[in-house]
Amino acid sequence: MAEQMSIDSAPPAGGGPSPGPRYDFEDAQSGDLGALAAIADAMKSDNLTDRLESLKRLSVLALAMGEERTREELIPFLDESIDDEDELLLALAELLGDFVQYVGGPKYAYVLLRPLENLAAAEETVVREKAVESINKLVSGMDQLHVEEYLIPCIARLSSGEWFTSRSSAAGLYASAYGKVTDAIQSKLRAGYEALCKDDMPMIRRAAASNLKDVVEKISDDHVVSFAIPNFRQLAEDDQDSVRLLTVEPLVAITKRLTTEECKQHLGAIVQSLCVDKSWRVRYMVADHFVSLATNIKDADLQEELLNVAISLMHDSEAEVRGAVCTQLDGLAGLGNSEAIVGRLQAPLQELVDDPSQHVRATLAKHIGSLCRVFGKEGTIEHLLPLLLRLLKDSFPDVRLNIISKLDAVDSVVGIDSLSQSLLPAIVELAEDKQWRVRLAIIEYVPLIASQLGVQFFDEQLSSLCMSWLGDPVYSIREAATVNLKKLTEVFGVDWARATIIPKILIMATHPNYLYRMTTIFAITMIAPSVTPDIVRDMILPSLEGLVNDPIPNIRFNVAKSLEPLTEVLRKSADTAQLEESIIRPTLARLEEDPDPDVRFFAHRSVTAIGAMSA
Repeated sequence: MAEQMSIDSAPPAGGGPSPGPRYDFEDAQSGDLGALAAIADAMKSDNLTDRLESLKRLSVLALAMGEERTREELIPFLDESIDDEDELLLALAELLGDFVQYVGGPKYAYVLLRPLENLAAAEETVVREKAVESINKLVSGMDQLHVEEYLIPCIARLSSGEWFTSRSSAAGLYASAYGKVTDAIQSKLRAGYEALCKDDMPMIRRAAASNLKDVVEKISDDHVVSFAIPNFRQLAEDDQDSVRLLTVEPLVAITKRLTTEECKQHLGAIVQSLCVDKSWRVRYMVADHFVSLATNIKDADLQEELLNVAISLMHDSEAEVRGAVCTQLDGLAGLGNSEAIVGRLQAPLQELVDDPSQHVRATLAKHIGSLCRVFGKEGTIEHLLPLLLRLLKDSFPDVRLNIISKLDAVDSVVGIDSLSQSLLPAIVELAEDKQWRVRLAIIEYVPLIASQLGVQFFDEQLSSLCMSWLGDPVYSIREAATVNLKKLTEVFGVDWARATIIPKILIMATHPNYLYRMTTIFAITMIAPSVTPDIVRDMILPSLEGLVNDPIPNIRFNVAKSLEPLTEVLRKSADTAQLEESIIRPTLARLEEDPDPDVRFFAHRSVTAIGAMSA
């Protein structure tokens, strides 16, 4: 019986020893003894692939053995069998985090701590991180008694480990344990974490800095001042920039817990020093979290100083820092008096528009629109629109694309009239941009412009532009252009489409270039649901009849595909429904006899679909 199988004495999967055995795991799910033995045997194989496969099936073996034997035999076996293959260790660390149900539930979760503790001391960083993650997952279901009896000694052993690997892992366990123990043990945990913050090895201090944020969220307000701030200051003044840069997120967490007076009293000087740190990586982290930090610091004087810092970061020597502070423009605008901010941002924005780094300009283009609400309508027209115009003409396509994609934010403040007068010439110019993604962004923006400016303006300024996109060499542009025409039909109405757009589309049905003829089919198929049955009868079907005999098979099978949605439109009116029998079905019957197999296939599919609509 499977219950009597021992991990250490599992019979060979094939009934006897053989060199390089192949393990068959397929029958393990049913509890077959041979398959279960194969899993156990593969766990001791010299082949890494077999061992990895056995780990994936370990839950099956655990179910067969039962909870008690899993705790007493399987888990100790796994602990003793830990080898030096990082891939296997990583898989095991992840597996053990989800193994609680196989050992008897949360009350027995502690039995999994020992193998995970060993994995938390492994050399490979990803293995340690996964082991710490799994331990924290176990702790969430453990009660206070087991946390104090099993987890706290585990943390103590890791924290006092000889090798840096165990001590760095220990830093990630303090936060999860802190809320589940008595005040006396919490005091010891704070002392232990403080020791990690002062460790001689930079790797340990880095681990302490990166996990300090989680600890801050668990401790009481009193201990934020007495414990978190001194340790944060210790780390923020570290001689290693790799440690200092990790203190920015804990700083944000600390400021969230402090009062205005406490922020001013305890953090003013240290925040300033981080903002002007000699390492650009530290300044980058400050810039990237600037708004969160400034918002949490509720003191007006400190916020004013931070605004000065933000302006200085816009002039930073490193492009990464300038780009990071550009991502904070939206929140930055909410700090202090609007008029003062507008005046102080104008000069740095002028410089950023001409920044030598294209990535800085692209980031600025993505976020500058958020300043419109602070600048107001007049300020935006006077100060921001000229900058937007320069960015629209930038040589780097991502800059142009980012501006176009955020024009709605500008429109909501200044109105489409002002926007069109200032930027429309540049937008029209971008409609022929050599980068097809820029052209695509313009196409997607046209319906909004059209709906705001009205029919007359569109027909005079944008109509020919929209039609030119139908002949674009890039398929995605042609496809977007057909969708664009459908949206315009919905904006301006069917009568406008009948008089303006549809005739221009149908003219392309006789174009010598087959791509234009193909686009005609795509366009009328796309527009069809938005037009009336009489337009399909009087304008669209006659043009399609000419394309049924087109020499290009791709044209003919797309005609077959288009007849299905056109039939749906014709059925909406009693006057046109009869055309299904007199035109649609005979046309499809001809196409079903076409010499090209693809044409026959799509014609038959349309016949079947139309028949299904009738059922």
